[in-house]
Amino acid sequence: MNNNDRDIVLETHGLTKSYGKSRGIEDICIKVEKGEIFGFIGPNGAGKSTTIRTIMGLLHQNSGTVKMFGTEVMKNSADVRSKIGFVPSDLNYYDGLSVKQMLEYSAGFYKNGAKERINLYCERLKLEQKRKINDLSLGNKKKVALVQALLHKPELLILDEPTSGLDPLIQSRFYEILREEQSRGCTIFFSSHTLSEVERLCRRVAIIRDGRIVNISGLDELRKMYLKRFRLILAEGQTPDKSAFRNVSELKITERSVEGLHSGKADELLQLLSSFQIEDIVIEDPSLEEIFMHYYSEPDHIQKAGQSDG
Repeated sequence: MNNNDRDIVLETHGLTKSYGKSRGIEDICIKVEKGEIFGFIGPNGAGKSTTIRTIMGLLHQNSGTVKMFGTEVMKNSADVRSKIGFVPSDLNYYDGLSVKQMLEYSAGFYKNGAKERINLYCERLKLEQKRKINDLSLGNKKKVALVQALLHKPELLILDEPTSGLDPLIQSRFYEILREEQSRGCTIFFSSHTLSEVERLCRRVAIIRDGRIVNISGLDELRKMYLKRFRLILAEGQTPDKSAFRNVSELKITERSVEGLHSGKADELLQLLSSFQIEDIVIEDPSLEEIFMHYYSEPDHIQKAGQSDG
């Protein structure tokens, strides 16, 4: 194992799970580095939860491998799982228990002061310990799952839509907790369809579409390498022709105003714009949401998983 391998906490290679004729996931290749918050984004039904359940061993893959901390999960499952905190998208609890009973039961599996951290996290997330599980809203049940995942100071957090049902104040507190976990060396795999929170937390993201990875890249690289948003005010007498704007999506032309999203090299965009007399111009990086929607509207952008996993 070389030094770079020691820095990889979670790795999948060729991970594939099929459901007969129904689509599952195909050839998922991901490497998550120690101490990073890695975003995993896609709309509902894209394959995020199937990927995570297969990584966790809740579903058995048809092919491919999953490694955590350099070890194939199936070969040393108990040791690996003791280092993981997991929040699933769908929650199932024993409804008759109180929050306190549920959390103390979970903490009992660990010996590193997990019980002492129950009050700390419940207070920060405004979770009432006396309430019965079956009386809780979806948001409060999600809080229980978050506290459970954090109690034993995991080395790896795997979070599947962790903020669904949480109000904005609690979401903000949860983000603070995640940054604190990251600062102590915890690695976080963060699945979401909410682009703003991924943009807020993550340095790198993988975009999944129809069960396959579309792209894995740093947020800065995604913004700078592929797309540019431009707005033009043309000089008097200019009559723009739509056919001139090749490789441009979301094109809007109103009198002398032209706006669009250009995909391709920067010099190609400059060459396009040089054919007009321009009175004013703005060229800027698109938002993560614009990049995301671009990949979901352009099938040619799908590539083999792992080709851009740096």
